[in-house]
Amino acid sequence: MSRIHHDGPVIVGGGLAGLSAALEAAPRKVLVITPAPLLEACSSAWAQGGVAAALSAGDAPALHAADTAAAGAGLVEAEATRTLTGDGRATVEWLAALGAPFDRDADGGFEVSLEAAHSQARVARVGGDGAGRAILSALVAAVRAADHIEVWEDGRLKSLIQDATGRVRGVLVARGDRRVEVLAPAVVLATGGVGGLFAATTTPAALQGEGMALAWRAGAEILDPEFVQFHPTAIDVGLDPMPLATEALRGEGARLIDREGRFLLGDAPGADLQSRDVVARAVHAARAAGRGAFLDCRTAIGAKFPEEFPAVFSACMRAGVDPRETPIPVAAAAHYHMGGIAAGTDGRTSLPGLYAVGECAATGVHGANRLASNSLLEAAAFGRRTGRAAAGDPGGRGAPLPVRAGADLPEAALAELRQGMSDWAGVVRDAAGLTALIALIDRLEVQWPGAAPLTAARLIAEAALARHESRGGHWRSDYPAVGTTARHTRIHIPTGTVTPDATEAALT
Repeated sequence: MSRIHHDGPVIVGGGLAGLSAALEAAPRKVLVITPAPLLEACSSAWAQGGVAAALSAGDAPALHAADTAAAGAGLVEAEATRTLTGDGRATVEWLAALGAPFDRDADGGFEVSLEAAHSQARVARVGGDGAGRAILSALVAAVRAADHIEVWEDGRLKSLIQDATGRVRGVLVARGDRRVEVLAPAVVLATGGVGGLFAATTTPAALQGEGMALAWRAGAEILDPEFVQFHPTAIDVGLDPMPLATEALRGEGARLIDREGRFLLGDAPGADLQSRDVVARAVHAARAAGRGAFLDCRTAIGAKFPEEFPAVFSACMRAGVDPRETPIPVAAAAHYHMGGIAAGTDGRTSLPGLYAVGECAATGVHGANRLASNSLLEAAAFGRRTGRAAAGDPGGRGAPLPVRAGADLPEAALAELRQGMSDWAGVVRDAAGLTALIALIDRLEVQWPGAAPLTAARLIAEAALARHESRGGHWRSDYPAVGTTARHTRIHIPTGTVTPDATEAALT
């Protein structure tokens, strides 16, 4: 094992959040570590909808904040949300200045679209449904041209390095068969979400919650891990991961129907633009009842599909479905993690020297259910803030303690875990299923102790079992009512696990 000293922030993750942080940390030297080449294996590049921001004359950050709070089912943190929505226009303009080719209207302004649970059309798009890859491509070009940034595109995070006070002093990284300890004044985790823990997911399968798991193991506070968002219109054509049919299709008038052509959410014009948790449960229920679920774009989009939504059109055609003529088969699939490492708007966590940003972080802006297209906004806006904060961190002087990495989870065990997570911690949950899932995790941990995906799955499952209510993305069939008090789940060592009686030590 070798050791290097890096005089600047180390950023683990090459998505929109990590690269935004890297660019804004200038002129401080930055090392970006990612397990795959940039633009691969990150959810940012797969995002279709766009960036939500108050960009129109009739819109305002306060209206955007109100919509965000309404979608979040009582758990949205107001101050963080005001910061996020207040940064909206400046963030979109910063991305555009870097070369992100947002769609423009006839006057040169940002063209915006309507998505679910937004009271205004405010989603800045690229090519209809290509926002994520186009935006991230612009950032990748800027990062490769930046003198202050070095990128390792073959590094897997294995552990955080700490000193005797608990301060994070660096990371242990696997590069092929080699292990490298990288000591640095600040570590930024931008490791993405947990979609790869589920058999049905729209995210890269490599995203398995390692950042959250390793931060928890180091003693960082974890916030609301039970809140997982399931996208209602994953294209169900037998692929893993599942291609996504962007919400903008429903914003343009596409409707969800069963195999008999009946509307899943009623015939009111805006019925299909309710919050994602409501729509996902309707899709799940229709499929469970044998009625099937389909997104009918024939009237709303029709012949315009190839030009207006090329990514979705291509995915459908590759699977033998022509969405101009045939409704698209859809299912609800794991899409976004509202919970994660508790962090401020500048990425600071409960551990000195450790920052978290993007989907692996939980700043409170998404509450129990993320508002559509707020994820790219958060990644870039808070990524910029985190980069500046981490660049100014002077670091610590304590001697780094020895580290030990957990076991790697083999493919067969991971497949068993993913199926259990989809079956028992999916759109609809109950005590029996969650108890069975925890027993599965217990059994796998005997063979593969310390495997990060198992730790991440346990955090989700135990918090879901302890929350005796249904709120946002967390739906308990045995506790279908919303609790009278909105409370966050907070987990940290030595409490460690959440107990079913939801004691104040765990739920606050």
